[in-house]
Amino acid sequence: MTSKSGVVQIETGRILDPQTRSSEILFGLIMVLTFTGSLSVATSSREDVQAMFIGALGCNLAWGLIDAVMYVTAMLVERGRMLALARAVRSSAQPEEARGFVLYALPDGFASLIDTAQLDAIVQRVRAQPEPARYPGLTLRDIGGAVGVLLLVFFSTLPVVLPFLFTEDTWRAMRWSNGIALVMLFWTAYIQARWGGLRRIPFSLVMVALGAVLVALTIALGG
Repeated sequence: MTSKSGVVQIETGRILDPQTRSSEILFGLIMVLTFTGSLSVATSSREDVQAMFIGALGCNLAWGLIDAVMYVTAMLVERGRMLALARAVRSSAQPEEARGFVLYALPDGFASLIDTAQLDAIVQRVRAQPEPARYPGLTLRDIGGAVGVLLLVFFSTLPVVLPFLFTEDTWRAMRWSNGIALVMLFWTAYIQARWGGLRRIPFSLVMVALGAVLVALTIALGG
């Protein structure tokens, strides 16, 4: 989150950070818009609308499952990388090599803030820990994150397709659907801008325009 002063703050206690949550919603929105955008206002029948509704739900459910699996995979890979770095630090005979592994594990921009003494202290603390596990494992938090990813992608479908269930006027339903989608695109981009310390309104407007372009390209390419 971001404080009133504009300073970026770290949000703790949540399984998925704001960037991940908003990105999954944005992905789900783009997917469902490829379905609603393919409808013809002039020629689409109720059967076409029903097929679009079922197709949009099914597609976002499938992609939600895929994203959930990829989330778990990414967590395993990252955890395995950190375990490998910990073993490398513990087994390094040369101080310079051990410091290099620690620096490699640090986020970009932090390496210049730590001096040699601090690096050596980190190395000693890593070596003082119990032997790290050979292979990474999953936690309940990982499973919760995967479920969260699935639900975000799937339920982002509903606000966009619901107007087609409440009116038989395809033109009116399309206008409501597009309006809701634009608001959701702006909102998710606004969250990302606040999380990243960017200029919120300009970034959100750019992302709305970019989302529209991506939807148009997906439809044009047969997506």
